[in-house]
Amino acid sequence: MTHEAPAIVKCAERVLVEMEQVVRGFARYHKYSIGADLRASTSKVARLAHRAWRDHAHRADWISRLNFAIDDLKLSLQVAKRIEAFRSFAQFEAIIRLVSDLGRQCGGWQRKHPKGQNDQAAMPGQRAQILSARDASQEANP
Repeated sequence: MTHEAPAIVKCAERVLVEMEQVVRGFARYHKYSIGADLRASTSKVARLAHRAWRDHAHRADWISRLNFAIDDLKLSLQVAKRIEAFRSFAQFEAIIRLVSDLGRQCGGWQRKHPKGQNDQAAMPGQRAQILSARDASQEANP
């Protein structure tokens, strides 16, 4: 039985394919420097999205890593724009929109699967327990 990948995984795969096509059009100098970095970053994002989807037990950790990887990708895209690696601003704009959409989806996924102090102990649909305030614990344990 196979399940269809969630939208975020499909979006990560689309970013990977689009980045391959964009980097292919870079000048030789940029293709093997920033282009290689962009390709590696998008590959990492796609792999992390797949792991977050498949590994239910550690989903919150994978989503957190995915979030950082997306931020790293955005930084690399900004650098590529500044050094004029893209053929046009429109090409940059198209890929950054895809990556921004991916970031929004990741944020939503992260809110849906919070990484809290007792996220594994809580039953599905329940909120995490709130620890008592410092004053209350000092009163109980003088």
